[in-house]
Amino acid sequence: MLPWRAGLATLTVAVLASTACTGSGPTDLEEAVGHVARPDTVRGLYVNALAAGSPTQLGSLLGLADTSPVNTFVVDVKERGEVSYASRVPLVAAIGSGRTYIGDLPDLLRTLRDHGIYPIARIVCFLDPILAEAHPEWAIRTTAGGVWLDPDSRRPWVDPYNPEVWAYNIALAREALAAGFAEVQWDYVRFPDVTDSVRATMVFPARGGRSAGDAIQEFIVTSRVALAEFQAPITADVFGRVIVETGDSDIGQDWDQLVRLTDVLLPMVYPALWGPGNFGLPDPNAEPYRLVRTAMDSAVVRMARTAGAVATIRPWLQAFTLGSTVYGPQEIRDQIRAVTDSGLDEWLLWNPGSVYPAGIF
Repeated sequence: MLPWRAGLATLTVAVLASTACTGSGPTDLEEAVGHVARPDTVRGLYVNALAAGSPTQLGSLLGLADTSPVNTFVVDVKERGEVSYASRVPLVAAIGSGRTYIGDLPDLLRTLRDHGIYPIARIVCFLDPILAEAHPEWAIRTTAGGVWLDPDSRRPWVDPYNPEVWAYNIALAREALAAGFAEVQWDYVRFPDVTDSVRATMVFPARGGRSAGDAIQEFIVTSRVALAEFQAPITADVFGRVIVETGDSDIGQDWDQLVRLTDVLLPMVYPALWGPGNFGLPDPNAEPYRLVRTAMDSAVVRMARTAGAVATIRPWLQAFTLGSTVYGPQEIRDQIRAVTDSGLDEWLLWNPGSVYPAGIF
């Protein structure tokens, strides 16, 4: 038994109590929209908050979905600390994280329902500089006593061990599900991906002797309990490399554990993020079919060997250009074909601007 499991019931009760105090009950939003049933096969697009709130861009994306296999939109609820709509969770107002990118959330969800689109709420968990700056006691700290800053963004992260942080994210998930989202997707459900030397400067005030893997697993389980009344799938994005690594990779993402605890696991297998030599490919970005096919074959084999695995594998595929290989319709189709050739059916396309080329399907 993992060390945190013995105290899970007590901790879950505490998180639920904290969540209740944030005003995140299932009837908070008066204009709740009925849930869209999960499709037999989820095939979708990432839709950022600006796109979701733009009639023009949303109309283009709906037009693509209406004439293709796409039946799902993954919509930003919280991205890097910014909440996309007029949330009623009190902590949002208290820390100033609310935005109006999506001006009318019920109207958006009604529009998606009318088009038969399955709506997934994407919530970026621990890369949350707004919460970390407002509550530095909930942030990752440094051995020198200050707030730790990410070397790339120079912004802070919250402490993934902290149950107050969990409660805030769960409160937003409850509100999203109450409004009409049908599934919760936890993103950045991990620790910062840094070198060992940088990691040595980091302090996690709420750690309590737990490992990074324990923290992520405990958060997932706690969120499942807290959101159980909605009967919605609880899913998690993971790095693509987690498919082939053992243990928690220092970021807390342990494939063998997470496939037992989530309804869907979403490896980000973007070819551009794999280095030369991965899977024996000199330039993975130039071979989207071979990279995705090999990664998904590896995932299928590993799932089959993992006792108690219950998660569906739903990879994120690359619909953006990074590096010398331009990713257009053919490169995207090659990745989709690789998924289906590996025996899997579900996939999502990622473009940070939510702009997808014509002619994919």
